[in-house]
Amino acid sequence: MLKKVDSKIYSLIQKEKERQKESVRLIPSENYVSKAVLEATGSVLTNKYSEGYSKKRYYEGQEFIDSIEEVAIARAKKLFKVDHVNVQPYSGSPANLAAYLALVPVGEKIMGMSLPHGGHLTHGWKVSASAKFWKPVQYVVDKKTNLLDYDAIYRLAKKEKPRIIVAGATAYPRKIDFKKFKEVADKVGAYFMADMAHIAGLVAGGVHQSPVSYADIITTTTHKSLRGPRGAMILCNKKYAKAVDRAVFPGLQGGPHNNTTAAIAVALKEASGVGFKKYAKQVVENARILAKELLGYGFNLVTGGTDNHLILIDMTNKSLSGKQMAMALARAGIYCNANTVPYDKRSPFDPSGIRIGTPAVTTLGMKEKEMGLIAGWIKRVSENVDNKNELEKIHKKVKGLCSDFKITGIN
Repeated sequence: MLKKVDSKIYSLIQKEKERQKESVRLIPSENYVSKAVLEATGSVLTNKYSEGYSKKRYYEGQEFIDSIEEVAIARAKKLFKVDHVNVQPYSGSPANLAAYLALVPVGEKIMGMSLPHGGHLTHGWKVSASAKFWKPVQYVVDKKTNLLDYDAIYRLAKKEKPRIIVAGATAYPRKIDFKKFKEVADKVGAYFMADMAHIAGLVAGGVHQSPVSYADIITTTTHKSLRGPRGAMILCNKKYAKAVDRAVFPGLQGGPHNNTTAAIAVALKEASGVGFKKYAKQVVENARILAKELLGYGFNLVTGGTDNHLILIDMTNKSLSGKQMAMALARAGIYCNANTVPYDKRSPFDPSGIRIGTPAVTTLGMKEKEMGLIAGWIKRVSENVDNKNELEKIHKKVKGLCSDFKITGIN
């Protein structure tokens, strides 16, 4: 039907479909969803407006919508072992803003990880609304190790006395110790918030410490390592449930995206299975092998490696910028993103590093052997960034590899 109604959009979607099928997707915030998740996302639920919460809506005809939202909530509570879940946030950024709105008066201090050091825009970076409505305090990683220094974080928190401390990152390749963050927060009388957007799937799969026992409030997207649709959730204990719900609606949003809520429910069911635990374990193992291979090729990995799903590479010793490398990789059918590295001397628009990760390729079924091939191709690209013929040769090999792996969501 779409092809008949709007051939241009249909054609563009098909081209994007082929791009995803024929490329090695190493952007750590991307994944492939199942056919079931896609089906729920594209369902008739998009036709229904449902402002409010289950049994407390402002529109009639909600009996099935209420049940869908209740199922999603119940599955999230069971999977993450938490008291309360709000599944209505449209994405990670409004989820974070809602979390602040729930607990921190406007104008008070929020303390989060600096964006150039691996944090997120909404953790108080200067161009974000989080830094305009609240006073930002930013912690950084250690200059020598590029690791989180919990003693330094405590000293900063003691000096600044923020109302909330945020743990979580978008470009930090090591595990985060939520227990230590909780200890810091308790010492200075601050709320503790964990943003597990990147690692939610690893937490669900049991290969990363869960923040649930430590954080007052937890936010997460659902589309990264959790392998769901583009949405978000806020998790908390009963003490903050009412404040969280009021912050999401009517504080920031109107009616939820019911099709997304249903797709989140499907993804949560998938994430509760034994197969997902194997997947999460393989994501970490693939990242470890890929990092090991890249180190062997002389790449400078920030922190010297990884113990989660992502790898941050400083391209300086290869005499390349991150943007140069990312664009060359894309021409070879390997997708990543240019990224700042800690204490980067280059512009954020053309930073020193690239960020890669293994959630998507692991979903395809790739394992250690394929990580070795990919590492070799990354090396060849770094040596041929301006060699069109060589990049095309690599691209053909990439297509050949990808043709061996199928996933129901896009094939």
